[in-house]
Amino acid sequence: MEQTTFETFMALDIRAGTVVSAEPFPEARKPAIKVVVDFGSDLGTRKSSAQITDHYTPEELVGRKVMAVVNFPPRQIGPFMSEVLVLGFPDADGAIVLAAPGEGVPDGARLA
Repeated sequence: MEQTTFETFMALDIRAGTVVSAEPFPEARKPAIKVVVDFGSDLGTRKSSAQITDHYTPEELVGRKVMAVVNFPPRQIGPFMSEVLVLGFPDADGAIVLAAPGEGVPDGARLA
């Protein structure tokens, strides 16, 4: 396993947020869902395209807490501009399961 420095880790701005809207993204090359995540008053809402269709529907994502890298540059995905990278882990079949903070973590809290 390649090692990194603590400074490199701290350069990533990983925040907790709440999904406030979600919709299918049929134009994506791989099945995806467009989500809007609220990261609190400092960051506001940000959009992301997430390949999470194996475990989630748009309806069940609304209100769900997620974690995302918020300081990557925006990335064009087809006709959609993704502003953050929502984080998850592959299950045994490779389908993504969302990473989520524990109870009581406010929107905008930074991973420390």
